[in-house]
Amino acid sequence: MRARQDLLSRTALGVFRLNGQLLAVSEELARPAGLTAARWQVLGAVLREPLSVAGIARAMGITRQSVQRIADLLAANGLAEYVPNPAHRRAKLLRPTEEGRAAIARIAPGHAALAARLAAELGEEAFAETVRTLERLSCALDALTATPPADPGGG
Repeated sequence: MRARQDLLSRTALGVFRLNGQLLAVSEELARPAGLTAARWQVLGAVLREPLSVAGIARAMGITRQSVQRIADLLAANGLAEYVPNPAHRRAKLLRPTEEGRAAIARIAPGHAALAARLAAELGEEAFAETVRTLERLSCALDALTATPPADPGGG
C-alpha cells in the first residue's frame, strides 16, 4: 500500500516539475511570435477546428475561465476570432485568424528543433513510449474521476 502511495507521489512531483519545465521552454519558444505559452496553448487547440471555450478547456485540462480570458485577449489582438456555433446559439466557437496561424508558424522552427533534440537525448522509441505512457496516465485519471470510488466496506 505504501509503495503505491510513493509511486503516486513521485508521479505527481515528476509531472509538476515537468509541467514547469515545459511551460518555461514554451514561453521561450512562443516569445519570438509575440505569444505567451498560454496563448500558444489556446490558439494551438483551435488550429484543426474551431472549438467553444468549454471545449478548449476540456481538451487542455484547464479551467473554462482561464481559457475565456485568454481567448478574449487573442480575439482583441486579432489572432483569433469568435464565429457562430451551429450546435449552440450562445457558446460561440473560437478559430485562429490568418495572423494567428502566422504566429504559430513562427514557432514551428524552434518547436521542431526542440523535438529533434529531445528525440536525440531520449531515443526515438523511448520518446514515443513516454508520450504513450503520459496519454495512458491521463486516460486512467479521466476514468477514475468519472467514476466514484468503490466503497471499501462493501456496502
